[in-house]
Amino acid sequence: MSTSLSEEQSADGRQPVHTPVGFIAFAWTLVGVPLAYGLYQTVKTALTLFTG
Repeated sequence: MSTSLSEEQSADGRQPVHTPVGFIAFAWTLVGVPLAYGLYQTVKTALTLFTG
């Protein structure tokens, strides 16, 4: 007996979990803001190191 998998079902038979877009945006903001600040500080320090 062969059955085809629907688009909403994975190979192991479980339904996929849909994460809300707002939660994904919040998580990226939580990670992205400190990352951007750290990169800014690194570039600022490197410029003073190389330019005198």
